[in-house]
Amino acid sequence: MPLQNIFDNEEFFEGYQELREREVNANNLFEIPERFALLPDLTDLRILDLGCGTGEHCKEYIEKGAKEVTGVDISEKMLEVAGQKNSDPNITYLNMPMEDIDKIEGEFDLAISSLAMHYVEDYKGVIKNVHRLLAPNGIFVFSQEHPIVTCHPGGDRWTKDESGHKLYANLADYGIEGERHTTWFVDDILIYHRMFSTVINCLVEEGFMIDRITEPEPSEELLNKYPEYYDLLHRPDFLLIRARRAN
Repeated sequence: MPLQNIFDNEEFFEGYQELREREVNANNLFEIPERFALLPDLTDLRILDLGCGTGEHCKEYIEKGAKEVTGVDISEKMLEVAGQKNSDPNITYLNMPMEDIDKIEGEFDLAISSLAMHYVEDYKGVIKNVHRLLAPNGIFVFSQEHPIVTCHPGGDRWTKDESGHKLYANLADYGIEGERHTTWFVDDILIYHRMFSTVINCLVEEGFMIDRITEPEPSEELLNKYPEYYDLLHRPDFLLIRARRAN
């Protein structure tokens, strides 16, 4: 079966770009700050960015002192924007799926992936290759949709009261791993659900030590400004992990 490349779907790409251009979105408020908080000092590091998208963070890593960055993405549309807006002599962009990083040679001090791992079918294979590409004590920081989110089999995600207030998240099929088909800008987007234990145990089995795990939630200050994010106190959207390659 050919690998899914939803980001080259014109309707999806336009919707995604519009979302990312909004100042207030879950990525900007939660995922990005948490991910950067997990990163080490980037000075002189060789970085591999898996699912780099339009490359804005590749450019930011260079600005924060990284020696060189290799950005990998399956989407030609994303990389076209990256080349136009976020090019740098020390950034190399590669058009390939994450499942094919076994073709990359060299060694990296830090691997980063933002909200891409839940699109990967062969999670174990990608983790194995990240481990191979990292230097001893190299760090892997990645985010993904939280397993409580990816498990959703379809239908309403929330039970609400008569006024539409979210009372609690609907949870089903958490223990049934595998494909899920969801709607986000377009219908039938394919993601892969893995239990929390599978995500962690695979890292350990492939030679990683877990440094830190975070599940971002809104602060009281943020809720005062954006009360619509109260539902994250019921159910986190994101899971972020920092792991270290064992010697």
